[in-house]
Amino acid sequence: MPVYSFKEFKPVIPSSCFIAPSADLIGDIDLKENVNIWFGTVVRGDVANISIGENVNIQDMCMLHVVENMPLKIGNNVSVGHKVTLHACTVEDSCLIGMDAVLLDECVIGKNSVVAAGSVVPPRKVFPPNSMIMGAPAKVVRALTSKEINQYGNHYKSYLNYKDIYRDESKFELISK
Repeated sequence: MPVYSFKEFKPVIPSSCFIAPSADLIGDIDLKENVNIWFGTVVRGDVANISIGENVNIQDMCMLHVVENMPLKIGNNVSVGHKVTLHACTVEDSCLIGMDAVLLDECVIGKNSVVAAGSVVPPRKVFPPNSMIMGAPAKVVRALTSKEINQYGNHYKSYLNYKDIYRDESKFELISK
């Protein structure tokens, strides 16, 4: 797993985390407990801080980046789907960000929300909690039901299990180069 310092900054990675060997972490990054970052993902905190809360999964081939004076903040219990781009934005607790979604500078995704796959969230757009967000440009299409909030808000739990399996060297090891 390539982990790089940049200027005076270096990633903070608790021992409970899983970082896939092909993920790159650069610079001012602060991970909380049980974060799991999957294959081919880049987390580049070179010009501002990236903060990722507890129990967050950043799935394969995601791009997380920042702008000067615009950090990236991810709350707790968040699932970020495959090939998502998060750029200097805020994702509050218990959200699900669908595959191939793009979240742009200073947008805010409210707690317990879902951003549908392929959505593009414009810069500075702020969405309320409990929203189903979709489209390009993304819009709230409806409020989530309590059943959906529970379902999507607990998606991260399966990735905590995957993280533990991948951390077990008897179950995950390089067999060829």
